[in-house]
Amino acid sequence: MDLLEFARAARATGPVCDPCLGRPVADRSFGLTNAERGRALRTTLALDDDEPIDSPDECWVCEGACERFDEWADRAADAVSEYDFDTYQVGTRVPALVEENERLLREDAGLDADAGEPLKGEFNREVGKRLGGQIDAEVDFERPDVQLLLDLEADTVEVQVNSAFVYGRYRKIKRDIPQTEWPCNDCNATGTVDGDPCDGCDGTGYRYDESVEELTAPVVREAMDGSRAVFHGAGREDVDARMLGTGRPFVIEVKEPRTRDVDVEDLQDDINDFADGKVEVEELALATHDMVERVKEHDASKTYRMTVAFDEPVDAADFHAALESLEGETIEQRTPNRVAHRRGDIVRTRTVYDIDGALDPDGDGMDVPVGERADDNAGPATARHATIEVHGEGGLYVKELVSGDEGRTEPSLAGLLDVPAEVTALDVLRVEGEDEPFAHEEFFREE
Repeated sequence: MDLLEFARAARATGPVCDPCLGRPVADRSFGLTNAERGRALRTTLALDDDEPIDSPDECWVCEGACERFDEWADRAADAVSEYDFDTYQVGTRVPALVEENERLLREDAGLDADAGEPLKGEFNREVGKRLGGQIDAEVDFERPDVQLLLDLEADTVEVQVNSAFVYGRYRKIKRDIPQTEWPCNDCNATGTVDGDPCDGCDGTGYRYDESVEELTAPVVREAMDGSRAVFHGAGREDVDARMLGTGRPFVIEVKEPRTRDVDVEDLQDDINDFADGKVEVEELALATHDMVERVKEHDASKTYRMTVAFDEPVDAADFHAALESLEGETIEQRTPNRVAHRRGDIVRTRTVYDIDGALDPDGDGMDVPVGERADDNAGPATARHATIEVHGEGGLYVKELVSGDEGRTEPSLAGLLDVPAEVTALDVLRVEGEDEPFAHEEFFREE
């Protein structure tokens, strides 16, 4: 259709404002606003008809919405004024009646129903541009820090503040601290059973008084002034195990943060002071939301050190022969008895990459690396205790690698020695992958 034919037909439907007149032909002549297109069409018609330019005081299509771009931008700026953010996006909810008006205008003017641009798109752009002139932030159509929804029918501005993320590695220095809060199953975290304090948790509703989450996340939440914080770990160690060495990767997600640009060095110091020697964090950095998935899906191998108690003395030669037999072996592990209540009963195969150990006559060598001990010839000929270091594939149950778990793990140290064995203390020394994903720049934000 000729542009002037369209303009005449559109104007004949009733009073139409410049943006609504220009929007159906928004694919013509790039670099113009819809208001400029509409004004140009109106001016051309006036020249062609040798008549004054008609300037309607109302518009039956948008019902005056297009006159309020500046007002909506001001309201949007006020709505996000309490938040610090680097990126934003504007969306618009258009009343169904206005959408129907747009369809009717195109139909009556002889155009396709989807010709040009919808009002929603123009609103997002025009208000977004005006908002950008009032705030120090950039538009992001993928995952902005802040999303605004302009509801034209309800006459409201809705604000969604997306989470902020802090990455780091933690060491758990003390035992009997879970990674996250552990609600009591006996009372369903209520603290009471039949009106009396729960014996399982002493009425607290939780099995443990503290967790890595509770010793770290509140500090980050407070620093970013968020509504709450969620802890995401790259796997987890047993409650009774320490996490030492290079630490375990984690991300703390802060919901609805009012500030994002925190000093991570100060934050790291604040967390370590708050944790009071029970937990330590390092390598803190501001991260993107993609880091959560990377951490949770990190297929990491792990290195452990553990003390082992045997039911009877074992011979040094037999002990080292059993370890040599396990090294490089693929282990079949049926879901351990200790976790069968919360995990599916399946058989997993995992590889022991490296294993080394030393007999320990006193059973107190947990803090001495095996490689720093005396050589085999200087060690005891027999002993009922040992210290073992294992580097295994992610998901390897190392306690069961030692004990055999009543035959559910094959082969095992206890099975090879034909002597019952039990892990009495366990430390995680390293959590790492062959392709370490946490050094990639795209997963971090600039401070």
